[in-house]
Amino acid sequence: MRAIPRVLLLLVGLPPFACAVPTPAAVAVLYNSAVPESRKLAELYRHARNIPAENLIALAMPETADISRADYEKSILKPLCAEFDQRGWWKRGRDAAGILLPERNKIRVLVTMRGVPLRIQPTPAPAATPEKPAAQSPPPNPAASRDEASVDSELAMFGAEGLPLAGPLPNKFHQSAKSIADSDFPFLVLTARIDAPSYATCERMIRDAVDAEKTGLWGIAYVDIANKFPQGDQWLESVVKANLRTGIPTVVDRFNDTLPKNYPMSDAALYYGWYDWNVSGPFLNPRFKFRKGAVAMHLHSFSAEQLTSADKNWSGPLLQRGAAVTIGNVYEPYLQMTHDFGMLHQRLLAGHCWVDACWMAIPVASWQGVVLGDPLYQPFKHLDGTGERLPQDNDFRALRIAASRWADNTAERRQQLERAAVRTKSGILAEAVGLDLLQQGLAADAAAHFLAAKGYHVRTEDKFRMDFHLIAIDRAANRKDLAVRALRDAQLRYGAIPETESLNGWLAILDPPPPPPPTPAPPAIKTAPPAPKKP
Repeated sequence: MRAIPRVLLLLVGLPPFACAVPTPAAVAVLYNSAVPESRKLAELYRHARNIPAENLIALAMPETADISRADYEKSILKPLCAEFDQRGWWKRGRDAAGILLPERNKIRVLVTMRGVPLRIQPTPAPAATPEKPAAQSPPPNPAASRDEASVDSELAMFGAEGLPLAGPLPNKFHQSAKSIADSDFPFLVLTARIDAPSYATCERMIRDAVDAEKTGLWGIAYVDIANKFPQGDQWLESVVKANLRTGIPTVVDRFNDTLPKNYPMSDAALYYGWYDWNVSGPFLNPRFKFRKGAVAMHLHSFSAEQLTSADKNWSGPLLQRGAAVTIGNVYEPYLQMTHDFGMLHQRLLAGHCWVDACWMAIPVASWQGVVLGDPLYQPFKHLDGTGERLPQDNDFRALRIAASRWADNTAERRQQLERAAVRTKSGILAEAVGLDLLQQGLAADAAAHFLAAKGYHVRTEDKFRMDFHLIAIDRAANRKDLAVRALRDAQLRYGAIPETESLNGWLAILDPPPPPPPTPAPPAIKTAPPAPKKP
């Protein structure tokens, strides 16, 4: 690959990343002894992270994704408490309110393996009686009376006895800036799950996290802001701002519709979006695959409702398409009780591991959320420029170093990157400058860089994406005729490749076909007048 100018590869002055991470000895791995592949996966993960063999826990559980509250307590909760007691991992005592809580706890992270039930079903409401008729209107706080939950979220505080079963519990680790390893919360065990539509995908998730950690996660971020609710939109906007400061090139879509089917999303290391029920857009392209170690998530109430399908909901499909980690919800959690994408991303950029960042970003436990992927994975461990270097990462590393070196001099940073893009004919660098200019509101300057990037890029899908950037500028400026003309020109230019389907998506919005003419009413059936009656 092209050599990046030496001035952009010097590492002097980059801040080191040294966040604490739970040690392997503080990690327990739970698997279903009734499912052979569950044990196999537990052993694989144990070896990948050097977790002591004695930290594996085998419990015989139902071989189903859904489990009743009674079965959860019988086959998971009580046996797990007994294992912690017998192994001397914790010491529990009662507080002033009589709640039994862990006062000391050796285990800070609990990893559940594929085969462990996913969801605790709601307890059926008691039948109405004349003395106690059914409620006629919804309660003011609908969450307060619900006891369905993800198994993993319930397990985060499984050592506490005497707490209410219905409704969520506050997560005391929320907004923490310190790892669970350095926090005094013995009653809390951070949970994460290695689970996906296939066993092979679970294996790949483990390998990719370990491999990507050696080099660091490098690539393009794609943020799809759907303009649904201000809170969720603000989370995604904070992702964009953090990436601008960090030097991660970020494609942002702020149109109300989600990215169109087969959108040319290449070099995707990060994806944050909302709000479709099932996987859609770029991920329907048969050629799409995330970069190794990718972090991907889509905000939706039932994003992790099931993990067995590669096409339903979001969590499973994103993993099946190459992501190493994701998050999701198993029922309806309500927006304010889901993961804050912006906070999660900022914690990752600060160097925290996956499980720490995810639990820092959610305000509740004993609720609907689930964390998927290797809990110890640090995607941005090497933002300081360390780690093994791969040729395909050079441009992304250069962007990071430029962002750090000229953090307070935007003009100089941009000028250095522009020169580097011209000297090396780098489509990535030219596109990144264009994306940065676009976020600053300088659309005309951004367009010039996208045109240059189109000339530098080699792959068809990358050239195609530059056209989309240019069309998006016209669409955002309400230059509908120009956008439609460019979409039709691109259809002719690129021909029958999967990505051209994305053009149809925008054409259907900007230039929908006229409605079919109304079907004419059938002629009235004429009937003969009635015969005169005989006298």
